[in-house]
Amino acid sequence: MLFSSLIEASQNSPFKKGFSTVHCEEAPQDVALTNTHVIQAAAAANTGDSCEFGSNKFFMLCGLGGIISCGSTHTMVTPLDLVKCRLQVDAAKYKSVANGFRVTLQEDGSRGLFRGWAPTCIGYSMQGLFKFGLYEVFKVFYSNLIGEENSYLYRTTLYLVSSASAEFFADIALSPMEAAKVKIQTTPGFANTLREALPKMASQEGISAFYKGLVPLWMRQIPYTMMKFACFERTLELLYKYVVPKPRADCTKGEQLVVTFAAGYIAGVFCAIVSHPADTVVSKLNQEKGASAFDVAKKLGLVGMWAGLLPRIVMIGTLTAAQWFIYDAVKVYLRMPRPPPPEMPESLKKKMGLA
Repeated sequence: MLFSSLIEASQNSPFKKGFSTVHCEEAPQDVALTNTHVIQAAAAANTGDSCEFGSNKFFMLCGLGGIISCGSTHTMVTPLDLVKCRLQVDAAKYKSVANGFRVTLQEDGSRGLFRGWAPTCIGYSMQGLFKFGLYEVFKVFYSNLIGEENSYLYRTTLYLVSSASAEFFADIALSPMEAAKVKIQTTPGFANTLREALPKMASQEGISAFYKGLVPLWMRQIPYTMMKFACFERTLELLYKYVVPKPRADCTKGEQLVVTFAAGYIAGVFCAIVSHPADTVVSKLNQEKGASAFDVAKKLGLVGMWAGLLPRIVMIGTLTAAQWFIYDAVKVYLRMPRPPPPEMPESLKKKMGLA
């Protein structure tokens, strides 16, 4: 019921036109309102879009883009993620990134670097489905609640609230696979595969084994995602305004994707810094049986919670940039609507004397 009502409310959104409104002065008000959906559908057909912005198909394709972008990128950086997790939970043995790779190769061989790839692929694909799909849903839903002018004036807050709402549900989907991944990567001899890890975890700790890290996961992922989406959206807007020498409409699809990648990398660096302490707690928590997030944080201390920051900045910066690039590329390939950067509505320009 929640998701269906959100999608229904998202059918009419200021985001369709980049916060701009087209006024038809000659048409009576009732006629203009009656023909709104017809005009929108015709516009979608004329531009070659495969679906209408805010439709069920649009949100489903956004979710598909999230699955592809998050699942593929996280699986790709499994070796770096494995070394990062081991640095966080056993700094005495894994003294640096290079040393972590060297020790892992000596003990487990090259295959050992991809330990935990299956729960990574499954978990982050599910997370991507909800993260990107629900972000688009919540963004247009909240924009309808506050109106077109407020959507423009408070757009950063809109991005933050929408991404936080989406990530809340995304982490519930991610938590079981994240717990299994960390257990496989950081507990020697526990399990080599996902099929071994799941029944062992269930038999030893029950269902709590899969969700005991949910709260610290929220603590890590929600700030990360809020930064990821808000910083990306505003950076993209600033790049087109001050750096790119021509309007986005005049850029080729390839040029637009390059700008997307640059904005994504900038956002990724800030994401890594904001979410790193909670990430360290999650890694240590899933390694230690029966411990709470508070216990782990107290044991690690302020300095310990920042262990492995450099590899995580490299990993998350590259990861976030790649995710936005892939997500936008999927939109281009599927001919989905891609509204331009937000513009001040005409009504607001008149109020501010800028019309």
